[in-house]
Amino acid sequence: MKKLAYLILGFIIGAVLTYYFCPRERSGAPDVIVRAPKDTISVTEAIKLSNNWAANNETEIDSLLEVEGSRKKTRSVSWSLDEINEYLTYAQAESDTLGYTMTGVRVYLGNYGKNAKPPRKNRNTMFIVPTGHKNVSKASIAPNFTVFKDEDIPAPPLNDGVGGSNGYPQ
Repeated sequence: MKKLAYLILGFIIGAVLTYYFCPRERSGAPDVIVRAPKDTISVTEAIKLSNNWAANNETEIDSLLEVEGSRKKTRSVSWSLDEINEYLTYAQAESDTLGYTMTGVRVYLGNYGKNAKPPRKNRNTMFIVPTGHKNVSKASIAPNFTVFKDEDIPAPPLNDGVGGSNGYPQ
């Protein structure tokens, strides 16, 4: 009879520990609906810009192309603090939705290519991409010594910063 009582007590303790230590899905809808900022571009467009940069960067560097009526080269790209904060909030929400843990951002160089509309034709640009790692199950009895390598998260990147023709500082 004593052995049966210990067995039942063991099952109860095991059930309580399982309840508290096993991961569960979050329930309910998010409290805040986060919309994509107006200047986000698709992942496909970002890849195209990056590929165009690799193919056309000598055009930008070695010649003086007209940019909106001037003959100055684009030397920098800037975004307002509000645009950056809005994008980071959006990227964090998108990363969570896609099953990633966002740990930072990466800035890529891109080029609009020869088929873009006149103000952007063959012009260089920069775009911001969220980085992080895919979420994995953390329920384990052994300690997790996994080292995560940050990768690009397939959320829409931020583009359309304001270009400057002067070097640093402006």
